[in-house]
Amino acid sequence: MALPQRPVGPARAGRPRHLARTAAALAATLALLSPFGAAGAASAADQEAPTADVDVRVNTQASLGGLSDTARGVNAAVWDSHMNDPEVAALMKTADVGAMRYPGGSYSDIYHWETHTAPGGYVAPGTGFDAFMGTVRATGAQPILIANYGSGTPDEAAGWVRYANVTKDYDAKYWEIGNEIYGNGHYGSGWEHDDHADKSPREYARQVRAYAAAMKAVDPTIKIGAVLTTPGNWPDGVVGEGDPGDWNHTVLSEVTDVIDFVSVHWYAGGSDTTAEAAMTRLTRLPGELREVRNQIDRYAGADSPRIGIALTEVNTNTGGARLTARPNGLFAADAFMTALENGVFNVDWWNTHNGPGEITTVDGETDYGDMGMLSGGSCTGDVCQPAANTPFHPYYGMKMTSELGTAGDAMVAASSSAQEVSAHAVHRRDGRLSVLLINKNPDAARTVDLEYAGFTPSAAAPEVSRYARGDSDITDVTGSGASASQVTVPPYAMLTVTLTPQPGTGAGASAAGAPGTPKLEAVTDSTARLSWDGAAGAARYLVQERDGSHTRLVGESTGTSVTLRNLPPGSTHTVNVLAADATGRISTPSIPLTFTTGTPPDAACALTFHRDTSWGNGFVTTITVRNLSDTPITGWTVDWDWPTDGQSVSSGWNATFQQTGRHVRVTAPEGSGPLAPDGASTASFGFVGANDGPNPDPTAFRLNGTVCSGG
Repeated sequence: MALPQRPVGPARAGRPRHLARTAAALAATLALLSPFGAAGAASAADQEAPTADVDVRVNTQASLGGLSDTARGVNAAVWDSHMNDPEVAALMKTADVGAMRYPGGSYSDIYHWETHTAPGGYVAPGTGFDAFMGTVRATGAQPILIANYGSGTPDEAAGWVRYANVTKDYDAKYWEIGNEIYGNGHYGSGWEHDDHADKSPREYARQVRAYAAAMKAVDPTIKIGAVLTTPGNWPDGVVGEGDPGDWNHTVLSEVTDVIDFVSVHWYAGGSDTTAEAAMTRLTRLPGELREVRNQIDRYAGADSPRIGIALTEVNTNTGGARLTARPNGLFAADAFMTALENGVFNVDWWNTHNGPGEITTVDGETDYGDMGMLSGGSCTGDVCQPAANTPFHPYYGMKMTSELGTAGDAMVAASSSAQEVSAHAVHRRDGRLSVLLINKNPDAARTVDLEYAGFTPSAAAPEVSRYARGDSDITDVTGSGASASQVTVPPYAMLTVTLTPQPGTGAGASAAGAPGTPKLEAVTDSTARLSWDGAAGAARYLVQERDGSHTRLVGESTGTSVTLRNLPPGSTHTVNVLAADATGRISTPSIPLTFTTGTPPDAACALTFHRDTSWGNGFVTTITVRNLSDTPITGWTVDWDWPTDGQSVSSGWNATFQQTGRHVRVTAPEGSGPLAPDGASTASFGFVGANDGPNPDPTAFRLNGTVCSGG
């Protein structure tokens, strides 16, 4: 985040929130809060099960990775006078917050830890590093500390490591080098302070190496993080004058051997600043995070799994959105779980307290335009927030994810048939299964049929936690009529349903442990060789490919490796390994691996796909194709599929372009000559493209149906 909307001032007595609702909405809410809905005292047996309008499938054999001890995090800022209030630590501990980021977004690049000063900015009393660490320890969390890149030095950062981990024994593990340094003006827009004469990504990479060397000389166990821009968000794809590539590609090409994680930020953005629109735009995040991993893979190679991804700032918008209202609470829960399911180890909400902005009314309540999770007790004109540290809805969204799972539990695949109902699932270490359902419809309850793969629920009634209209906190509504097979989610509400397994079923009944994360040993255009660490009690191993919440067996071995064959060129696959014991009972799945096959080296055609220029949400590309066969080709076509939904061809030249869904077909212009054999001639054409979200290159191209090499 660039800067706070306004400093958080002294606490003032807050006014009660507006609770006006229509009579119909209130009646519907009261009915849903009743254990048996509107039927009142009628017995559950007398109730006819409602017709489900949403289907949710959960597959415990499709792991999405484990929850880390730093999964849930928040940002803290030295301009926040309430940052270290005792209530903050108590609230964050209750929500199982495991990480707290300091000293506050763009303030990090003007803040000097030793003097507790930020020239040009406001520093509140009582917000120094030791006071912050008191809150961190009271919370039971870990700090994520941002070394001052903009006006600091490697020696200053090393001194902070020495004070934190040698002098004070704080064991501060995660250290970022600067905040949003790509916003230093190098690309024309500047909000991040940077005193370096050279503001290029190459200079940042050089300095990251210097910071890492100085800081790890003090404590070699710390983790160093480099700042990246999120693919699909400015200035992704923009190449500055004299740079070899855009920010991410330039930085990663030079630092992967010295960093341990990367830090990215994600704000939903968009011209529609409502939280409802932000929840829709959240569907872009998985592809954007996948592209971050692709970029790390490209430059780190086999060392890539060592480098983690942290989403150190997230919110609906950087201003103008409806930020403290109920829909942003739904967004918070959905965003935390979506990011964690897609490969990050840490998600940090912006911000703990931030300060009020535009005052609006949303869902019958006052929205204070505040990006914080907790009230700062401030006023805008004659409208005052509630008392300091009163939680806003995003706090309860984050807290609801702690009902779903904690460190060491495994996220598993869940899919919903309705876009307005999100589903997330966690397989607990004790064998239980928790499912989070988020109903983003403000007007109608949704009845959900639950289906399971790899899990058989017991006959016991599930535990149910709810956050809905009328709830002042996460509320236990166990016994309210939910079953293992069906549950009704009130409008604008969240439910977490936790089920116990039928005795003798599931991974807990297997004598085999979970296999290690598979590694990609070698890949061609049609094969992939995988290996993994073995599991105790395993008689054989099953390799399953995941497609949403469905899996299919693609390989089997009695050893700890397998070669998958007959894979399509340029295709992407996500696989888990499971172990079977001597009786055939299946273990919990491994952490997943995603890989992409290549193109054939001896293909009958070759193609180059070159991005000439890019500007964040658009690009210009030139494609050149050669015929390597021994016969000429007349009347050629070139086909490819975009990796994401947001990519498209806007206009082109030297050919005819047609796009259907993600598929693009390019046809030779009328009257064009043949492509000569043996690469003796080429066909070249180009287009202007657009992207709404990440913009990865296509993985395979076909000339008249034949897969080409290159790309």
